[in-house]
Amino acid sequence: MRPDLDTTLTQKNIRPTAMRLLVLDYLLNQTAAVSLNNLETYFMRSDRITLYRTLKTFEEKGLVHSIDDGSGSVKYALCPDDCSTEEHHDLHVHFFCNQCRETFCLPKSHIPEIALPENFKTEEVNLMVKGICSKCTR
Repeated sequence: MRPDLDTTLTQKNIRPTAMRLLVLDYLLNQTAAVSLNNLETYFMRSDRITLYRTLKTFEEKGLVHSIDDGSGSVKYALCPDDCSTEEHHDLHVHFFCNQCRETFCLPKSHIPEIALPENFKTEEVNLMVKGICSKCTR
């Protein structure tokens, strides 16, 4: 496990427990977003509720963002460094591969600002592109 994990959690005002450190280390090693089921499979001896609460704490503190990719299972991915408790800055496109069923963040593909009618307030924006990922097209 990397020594900077404690610092990462502390900077987000998250108390670094053993499970939180393990989940963060796992997330840092992923190339695609993960579901609660992915975590359960990896941490077989861990309690589902503990894993869920860890993800929710990470989301509330701006460490991860959730992705509804239409698969019926919410996925989680690490946020950019500038996300915080007050505001997530994850306005990027997400890609769902129809073949391997993985969901990827595309941080270089930004979602344009949407002009809303007067008195409308944006709370969440999600742009999901579906197709075949580069791994599956090889």
